[in-house]
Amino acid sequence: MTDDILLPGGRDVRGRLDRVDDDSTAPDACVVACPPHPQHRGHRGDERLRAVADGLTTRGLDCLRFDYGDWDEGYGERADVRHAVDWARERYDRVGLFGFSFGGTLSLLVASETHEPGRRADTGEPADTAWPVDAVSALAPTARIDATLDAAAALPAINCPTQVVYGTRDDTADWEPVVAAAEDADATTVELAADHFFVGQADTVADHVAGWLPDAIDRVGP
Repeated sequence: MTDDILLPGGRDVRGRLDRVDDDSTAPDACVVACPPHPQHRGHRGDERLRAVADGLTTRGLDCLRFDYGDWDEGYGERADVRHAVDWARERYDRVGLFGFSFGGTLSLLVASETHEPGRRADTGEPADTAWPVDAVSALAPTARIDATLDAAAALPAINCPTQVVYGTRDDTADWEPVVAAAEDADATTVELAADHFFVGQADTVADHVAGWLPDAIDRVGP
């Protein structure tokens, strides 16, 4: 089942909530899925996002796929991700984040941010800083959007379970610095024999991402 929604934040950001197809179940977790670059036809209907969403809903998690607002050099789009996460936080106990390509870069950037004051996601106890998501998975993220939107530099600051999935034949994204930073941070890395678009491998991507996120979201602590 799906629901269409207008996300908050002052920009025209539209989302689609893929819901667990079981009226007897009220999921307490949701994954926000961020599409690839909007100037390269990236949108919420991307094949990889839909495959991951299907994999999540069969595993008992809802998934919010959304389209970015008007192009803003990555900064407005990062704000769109934040607002999508905030929307999910208001409705679910636990929130995960997933993105492909440009969306993967934004996912890592937003996952690295803190908010003060807050409560710990794992215990609900007051904390000096609150982390926006409980787990993050990035598929084929590029290292940076510009000098200040640098996912490789931000990755060590992420304080939740982190997964980076990449293709060894990817000659589109500058993924090597992200993978190196992920390995240094003891994050989970998944290597696939694939190009940037994972042609013919959407189900394989879904198996890795949707197979990892539910347990990662449930994990206590960083």
